[in-house]
Amino acid sequence: MPITPETRDRLTSSVAQLVRTGRHVSARAATQLYGELPSYGWALLVPLQRDGDQRCSALALQVGVDVSVVSRQLAVLERLGYVERRPDPHDGRASLLRLTPAGAEALAATRALRADWALTALAGWDESEASLLSDLLDRLVTDLDPVGAVHPTAARSAVPSPR
Repeated sequence: MPITPETRDRLTSSVAQLVRTGRHVSARAATQLYGELPSYGWALLVPLQRDGDQRCSALALQVGVDVSVVSRQLAVLERLGYVERRPDPHDGRASLLRLTPAGAEALAATRALRADWALTALAGWDESEASLLSDLLDRLVTDLDPVGAVHPTAARSAVPSPR
């Protein structure tokens, strides 16, 4: 059974509100702990922690922002001591960025604040409700392929519709 327009509108509105709320919580947590950690810091530091040293262009691709913007943002994070550069051993003209211990500490402290926020928000939920929401959000994230999210028409034409 297809999703009704009303359900679709309610869902997209709720997801947008959740994203905005998540950004506000992350920004507040970062500011509370590290008044100097810019709001974009989380988006750039997490991939460095998760995937290791990377070029600026790889980070830009992951966060979906122009390389010139990410380069300026990384310069700020570097001045604050959250990231550092080192020469790329495969290309002497390029550099790799790495998370510093101060950057890892900022992420850990921000995660702790976010966890406290989530525990408070979910205090009235039982395990099955929280687990179901987590499963559904995981499915939504998987289905929101970056190409489909940026180019919905192209994504629809590339995927045969279920009939």
